[in-house]
Amino acid sequence: MDSLKKFEHGGNIHDFAADGETKQIIDFSANINPLGMSEATIRTIQSQIKQLVHYPDPNGRELKTAIAKEYQIAIDTITLGNGAVELLYVLSHILKPNKVLLPVPSFSEYERAAIASGAAISYFYLSPAMNFTLDWNLLLAKLKDVDLLFLGNPNNPTGNLLFVDDLERCIVAAKKENCFVVIDESFIDFRSDAELYTCRHLVQKYDNLLVLQSLTKFYAIPGLRLGFAITNPKLVAQIDLGKDPWNVNHLAQKAGVAGLADISYKKSTQEFLNTEISFFYEELCKIQFLQVYRPSVNFILLNLANTNFTAAALQIKLLENHILIRDCSNYPGLTNQYIRIAVKTHQDNCILLNILQKIIRKGDVF
Repeated sequence: MDSLKKFEHGGNIHDFAADGETKQIIDFSANINPLGMSEATIRTIQSQIKQLVHYPDPNGRELKTAIAKEYQIAIDTITLGNGAVELLYVLSHILKPNKVLLPVPSFSEYERAAIASGAAISYFYLSPAMNFTLDWNLLLAKLKDVDLLFLGNPNNPTGNLLFVDDLERCIVAAKKENCFVVIDESFIDFRSDAELYTCRHLVQKYDNLLVLQSLTKFYAIPGLRLGFAITNPKLVAQIDLGKDPWNVNHLAQKAGVAGLADISYKKSTQEFLNTEISFFYEELCKIQFLQVYRPSVNFILLNLANTNFTAAALQIKLLENHILIRDCSNYPGLTNQYIRIAVKTHQDNCILLNILQKIIRKGDVF
C-alpha cells in the first residue's frame, strides 16, 4: 500500500467533489455531530472576526477554564491542541518510545505519530469473529518491553467501548512495566453515560496516563481544529514547550468556549443520537447480505463480505449518488470489504438507506 494512502482519512470531501462543489455531497465519511454547529457557536465566531487582527491567547486561559469546569478537572492538567492529532505527535516526540503497542483496527494517526518519532509498531489484532472485542488478559500479557500503548475509547472504527475499571487495571499493569498509556476519548461526549468509561479523573492518580479529547467532532468544527489532552502537570509543561506558541487560533478558542457553555446543545445531541443510532442500525440490519457492527456512538462499521462489492467499488457507486463513505481497507486488521458510515440527520440517513438497499439488491452476492 502507498505510504500516504495508508494514512488517508474520512472527511476528505475535496478529493471527491466535482469542480469543488462539496455542498452537493452528503459526507458519511466523517464522524461529525449531525446537528452541526450550535447557534451559539456560530454567533460567537461571527462576532469575533474583527479580533483576528490580534494574536490568539498562547495560553488559552478562557478555554482551559471552560474545559476545567465542564469536565471537573484541574487547569494545570490541561494542554490545548490544534486538533487532538497535534498532541499525538508532540507527545510521541517527547516520549520517544522504542516500541508501541497498537490494538488494531484503530485510528491511523496513533501509528503515524509513533513512526514519526522513530518507534517500532507492534500490532495487537482484534478479532472480527469476536466483534473486535479487546481481550484484556492477552493485551496485558503483551505489555512487557512496550513503551507506549494507544487505546481508543470508543475505538474508531469499531465503536467498541472500554469500561473505566478495566482501563484502570491496564494503567496499573502498564506502570509496572514502565509503559505510558494514551486513551483517546474523542467520541466519548456523544455518550450520555460517559462516566462509565472516561479516565479523565485518573490522570492525577497515575503519571503514566494521558487522556486525549477532540472538540472538533462533538462541536462540529473540523475546519477550525480543536482538541486537548489531560495528563500530569509536569508532562503538560513539556508538551506546551514542544508546540507552536499560537497553535490554537482565536476563532477555535472562542468556538470551544461557546460550545462548552451550550448545555442544551449537548443534551439535544445526546438525545437525538440515542434515538437515531438505534433507528439507523436497525434499518441497516434489514439490508440483506450486510454485516453491521453494533455502534456505540455516531459511526457504524459494516462488512461487505457477503455482497459482490469491495469497499472501493461501493464507494464509487455511492459517489454516483452524491454520497461519500469511508473505505476502511487501509486500516490494519481490516480487509478491503469494510466501510464506515457516520450517523447523520434522519433525512440524510434515510437517503443513504434507500440508495444502499437498491445498490446491494442489484449486485450479485457470493
